[in-house]
Amino acid sequence: MPPTLASLVHHSALKLTVRAGGERLDTPVRWVHASELTDPVPYMEGGELLLITALKLDAEDADAMRRYVKRLVGAGVAGLGFAVGVHYEETPKALVDAAEGEGLPLLEVPRRTPFLAISKAVSAAIAADQYRAVTAGFAAQRELTKQALSDGPEGLLTALASQVDGWAALYDASGAVVATAPEWAGRRAARITADVEKLRERAAPASSVVGGGSGDGEGGDGGDGSGEDRVELHSLGTGRRARAALAVGTASALGTAERYAVHSAIALLTLTTERSRSLYAAEQRIGAAVLRMLLAGQPDHARGVAGDLYGGLLDAPYRMILAEAASASAGRARARAGDAEDGGGATVSAEAAAALADAGGDLVAGLGEVVESAAARSGEAVLVVPDGERLVVLAADRGAVVAACAQYAEAVGGAQGGGEQAGDEDELVVGISAPAGPIAAGAAYKQAEQALSVARRRGRVLVEHEDLAAGSVVPLLADDAVRAFADGLLRPLYEHDATGRGDLVASLRAWLSRHGQWDAAAADLGVHRHTLRYRMRRVEEILGRSLDDPDVRMELWLALKTTASAE
Repeated sequence: MPPTLASLVHHSALKLTVRAGGERLDTPVRWVHASELTDPVPYMEGGELLLITALKLDAEDADAMRRYVKRLVGAGVAGLGFAVGVHYEETPKALVDAAEGEGLPLLEVPRRTPFLAISKAVSAAIAADQYRAVTAGFAAQRELTKQALSDGPEGLLTALASQVDGWAALYDASGAVVATAPEWAGRRAARITADVEKLRERAAPASSVVGGGSGDGEGGDGGDGSGEDRVELHSLGTGRRARAALAVGTASALGTAERYAVHSAIALLTLTTERSRSLYAAEQRIGAAVLRMLLAGQPDHARGVAGDLYGGLLDAPYRMILAEAASASAGRARARAGDAEDGGGATVSAEAAAALADAGGDLVAGLGEVVESAAARSGEAVLVVPDGERLVVLAADRGAVVAACAQYAEAVGGAQGGGEQAGDEDELVVGISAPAGPIAAGAAYKQAEQALSVARRRGRVLVEHEDLAAGSVVPLLADDAVRAFADGLLRPLYEHDATGRGDLVASLRAWLSRHGQWDAAAADLGVHRHTLRYRMRRVEEILGRSLDDPDVRMELWLALKTTASAE
């Protein structure tokens, strides 16, 4: 710790005597300054021990001393040293009373103690303190490095929390808490996720100091604490955007040794969380090779190339996910087509919403970051391969990556539907295959492409292949070309009915819905079956098509369903 007035008083060679302010001798001394000016305040920074002989001061004038001492206290002077035996044989009572009144420590300096000796003592103590801090910092760095190598980020956080006598937390790129130390710090770390998100919006490297909020009444021996922490936030990563963040919570400001420890932790965590560009590119090349082998029907070769990096992913059912940007016109088609299968209401996670905000205009890249972040948190293997403007993802079935993809799509859908992305900006479409194994990679890719095509045609953000067979085929036909065909096919019947000469459209719909059963269809319409037969003959005459042809009946039924869904 830095030198204090008490340490100077106890210095055997200085022979200093306390004349006032003895209760404040624990005040740190930043430096020693000698000045005979009547007003040295403009030249002070605060924290100094001021040494005087009262060459230009009337030290026996009580009013003058009160004004002088008050100015020193206002400037943050740590203490006042008065040399006796130079101009005054003893410390004037006026000065002593003024110092006592303002609570300023007043030290009497004997004639045989030169001011230079006090300056040297303080300088030596400050240098020793800095040396101890540097030594402690190097020791902390060695310990942090050891823990990082043996136990990973969790071990590093534990060592860091011990070094700063507080707590530490690691956040991923989405702002979610990855790890904390000690364990009870999880709730404190969760309280400042909003501040972490603000930090991520700034260009890296970035840092800030925030408060952790009040505690919930539990003690610090395993509870959540009951005071407000001083929390430092630091971004981690070497790129423009932070890949992670570190939070360090302490009861007070960090000292020099603790600062060294934090900086060492930042460097080590950056190394462990920020993969080099070459390594990341190599992993992507391996992933692309594995994908090509799977699609070529060579699962054994793919597993051999994947090794430990992706091998575990190929030993269990997985999902193939395809994502790409849709044109703005496809986004506008959503409003026209509607969404007959929206069920409502999956809750969008804060991580997905934050990732969406962080993605800016590149929603496909944002999805890639979301799935990689989810894989890192859950420990799942995931294969992410950019393929031109398309992103291909291989993820474990029912895993965290697939769930994160759905959450992100939900967030994108909410933003696009709410008009948060307008103009000609690209939107996102995602197709997910049914669960598959290595030998069925080609089929899974085709399923994902089909789901992607349906998502684009429907104007939806995400479609799963399993959902296609569960619903109706009619929504798949909801585009302009199909509507134009339906309108053109049925227009003569609508024009006929508009003249009031019969209800041919309703009669055709009833007859087709009853599979050509005359009595049942006539009963639905409330007419005689001979009337219905006459109307169906008129339909054939007007359209120039035979209702005995099953293809004609199918086209008419789909046309009726398409026009009904558009009404």
